[in-house]
Amino acid sequence: MIERLAWVTAREARGLDEDEPIALTALERTGVVVDVVDWNDLGVDWSGYDRVVLRSAWDYPQHLPDFLTWVEDVDAVSELVNPPATVRWNLDKQYLAELAEDGVSITPTVFARPGATARFPDGRFVVKPAVGAGSRDAAWYGPDEHHSATAHVARLHAAGLTVLIQPLLASVARHGEWPMVFFGGTFSHAASKRVTLPRAGAVEALFAAETNSGHSASPDQISVATAAVESVARRLGTPTYARVDLVRDDNDRYCVLEVELIEPSLFLPFADATAVDRFAEALVGSPG
Repeated sequence: MIERLAWVTAREARGLDEDEPIALTALERTGVVVDVVDWNDLGVDWSGYDRVVLRSAWDYPQHLPDFLTWVEDVDAVSELVNPPATVRWNLDKQYLAELAEDGVSITPTVFARPGATARFPDGRFVVKPAVGAGSRDAAWYGPDEHHSATAHVARLHAAGLTVLIQPLLASVARHGEWPMVFFGGTFSHAASKRVTLPRAGAVEALFAAETNSGHSASPDQISVATAAVESVARRLGTPTYARVDLVRDDNDRYCVLEVELIEPSLFLPFADATAVDRFAEALVGSPG
């Protein structure tokens, strides 16, 4: 029986999570007492909560060693959602290679680890850190901008970061991305997202400018996203919540851009009215 729940955020994320006020109201309807707390607040007694839910701890890439220590410490005295093994697996986007091994369609992706020479695809492409939240340190480049892209990679490598390089798919400019949201392994709802990344200049803020709306997912979209969640479930167990971001590749097929299992926005303001109750039920129900 869940009586007290910690909704975990970060100081710099306060007021930015559009899901938060809607979800907190839904959780209150379940009778659970919820506190909104920063993950690195030393004054919090985590053992006083039955469940600790990661929601908008969006500064964790800048404090990764401390964050991972906190994850393990909290899970030792309460129940962390999603759990530590899922967090560790998902924080590095090199998991995309594992999804591909399981037959999941992914966006063509190359990883350049520190010390390695980056290989850029033909045409326009995106450079971003493999460990990161939001759009911070992401940018796109044209085929004549390899010098600037190399400097971007070098800066990330100097910080000890592996770099992810993907083609800037033509469909993204036309159609954007489709975040597909799952609760307890079951598809809940979808959204449409258009992100404006800077050209040849990395995002310094947490998020690049984006435009969001509701979306009625097609069977093909649900199938591709479900395959990704099932791959995760086989490796780590079913996540309490998950978001799978889809795009169309240059062959007009849906593919996975990334899977968000740590602190994803869930686009609740754009979902049907029952989605937030499904989310609340997933958070207060039995662990997946």
